[in-house]
Amino acid sequence: MRRSVLVPLFCSAALVLAGCKKHETPPPVPRSQAEIDGCALLTKEETEAVQGSPIKETKSSARSDAAFLVSQCFYTATDFSKSVNLALMRRDPGRPTTTSPKDFWRERFGRYSGDDKERDKDNEQSERKEEKEESVPPKKIDGIGDEAFWASNRFGGVLYVLKDDAFISISLGGTDDEDTKIKKSKTLAQKALQRL
Repeated sequence: MRRSVLVPLFCSAALVLAGCKKHETPPPVPRSQAEIDGCALLTKEETEAVQGSPIKETKSSARSDAAFLVSQCFYTATDFSKSVNLALMRRDPGRPTTTSPKDFWRERFGRYSGDDKERDKDNEQSERKEEKEESVPPKKIDGIGDEAFWASNRFGGVLYVLKDDAFISISLGGTDDEDTKIKKSKTLAQKALQRL
C-alpha cells in the first residue's frame, strides 16, 4: 500500500519538474561578453564640463530584453535638473533573434534618413501608426556616428546615435533650449563613441 502511494507522488513530482523546465530562462551571458558598463563610456569630469554642474554619483544598470543588451548610466548632478542619462543598446549574443540594432534603427528612423529605398520599404499603415505616436518627427543630426537623430519629447529630447551594430541614446536635463541640448548631447556622444 505504501508503495502505491509513493509511485503516484514521485510521478507527479517528475511531471511538475518537467513542466517547470520548459519555462526556464536562458542562462546568463558571461559578463565579459554581455556588458560594456554604460558608466565607462563617459567620465564624471566630461559630463560636469558639458552640463556645468558637479556630478555627485553615477548609477549603472544593465538588462537584457527580447533582442538587446541595454547598459545604462545615470549621472546624478548636484543640480539634479542637469543630470544625464546614457544608454547603450547592442545585440544580445545569448538570445538568438532576427532583429539587430541596425534592423531596429531602420524600422525606427529609416523613413527619416533621406534614403529613398528605406522610405519605400515603409508601408502606409505603419507610417500612420507612428504619426499618431509621435507628434514631431525626429531631426537628423549630421557629423556623428554612422547616423544620428534627435527625438523631441516633453522633457527636452533624446539624441540617438548609431555606430556599427550598436546605438546609444543620451538625454540631459536643464533649462537649455533645444539647439543647446543637441550640441551638448552631441559633444557627450562623441566622447562615448570613442570608447565603444
